[in-house]
Amino acid sequence: MNTILRKYFKGDAVIWAVIVLLSIFSLLIVYSATGSLAYKYQGGNTYYYMVNHATRLLIGIIIIYVIHLIPYKYFSRLSQLFLIISIPLLVFTLFFGTSLNQASRWLTLPGLGFTIQPSDLAKLALILYLARTLSQKQEKIEEYRESFLPALVPVLVVCALILPANLSTSMMLFFVSMILMFIGRIRLKHLFAFGGIMVAILAIFITIVMMKDMGGRVGTWKHRVESFVSGDMEDNYQVSQAKIAIVRGGPVQLRPGKSIQRNFIPHPYSDFIFAIIIEEYGLTGALVIIALYMYLLFRAAIMVRKSSRTFPAFTAIGLAMLITFQAMINMAVAVNLIPVTGQPLPIISWGGSSMLSTCVSLGIILSVSRGIKEQNGLNTENIQISNEKATENNN
Repeated sequence: MNTILRKYFKGDAVIWAVIVLLSIFSLLIVYSATGSLAYKYQGGNTYYYMVNHATRLLIGIIIIYVIHLIPYKYFSRLSQLFLIISIPLLVFTLFFGTSLNQASRWLTLPGLGFTIQPSDLAKLALILYLARTLSQKQEKIEEYRESFLPALVPVLVVCALILPANLSTSMMLFFVSMILMFIGRIRLKHLFAFGGIMVAILAIFITIVMMKDMGGRVGTWKHRVESFVSGDMEDNYQVSQAKIAIVRGGPVQLRPGKSIQRNFIPHPYSDFIFAIIIEEYGLTGALVIIALYMYLLFRAAIMVRKSSRTFPAFTAIGLAMLITFQAMINMAVAVNLIPVTGQPLPIISWGGSSMLSTCVSLGIILSVSRGIKEQNGLNTENIQISNEKATENNN
């Protein structure tokens, strides 16, 4: 059995295990969290949403498998195409996209009725393109115009286009990009100088927003921050219900499918799914989920250490940070550590384009892992051959 798995499933076995465990958790939690939704829209057929989600998970795993077989070098070239496609899509979505909750984030595919978020493609494209740029500029990495500006411009463009409809995604992507630049050896004085400018702009923006009554998406951001700072639970219904779910969970719990708060929390299968995990599996179950995401990041860091090339190293750690940070933001919202953001829990939450983007990212990470293993194995084999030839010559 192990031989068959190793033959067909290449790359880091631990990352494959993390994907499988998160998928199992996802099936259990989504089945439980969509119970009330099934009675409301599907006549009590509780299996409808679980089958729907299982199908998406299966498609996602197939995508991971197919992509992990593609040599990682091709993603360097594709990053340019992805970025060229994603920027016009973001612009189009900003002005003509499907609006929900005063946010124009979605594009509805004609004739299918299926919606996608172009920001999910843009996140992936930006990290790949940034990894490519940093890799190509290593010989001149300390120069401002030769390295820092070419890396910074696409980050600013993509984040600026995402920001009006999705502030949390824009900030998360910007933060990950800055860390990736630091890992890519961009000079700290450049990063700190630019970071200081951005903090000043953000401070001015927040001051203006808090002093004036604004509608639209800006008004939504203001309301969420004010509700979080004031701690007014009556004004933030979903957070108060999530807290009840967390209290019900306790330190140790094992009652899958017996959540009560799933009937009260809006979107318990996506934005606040972590609260349902705690309610049904307790703090222990929550720590297991956190450990799985952190271990994914740890395995990507190991790839950086083992890789002899910069592009695969930057790609693996950049995509792993994006997945892990998104998971941490979702969890922090559920336990009321930060204001509500609307970020889904990668793989676990019920979703469409977000899950697709995560699966593509995981496939690329596994492709990098596979390539590093093959390269290291080839190097080891060459060393052995060289040693054998040297021994023969000495004899």
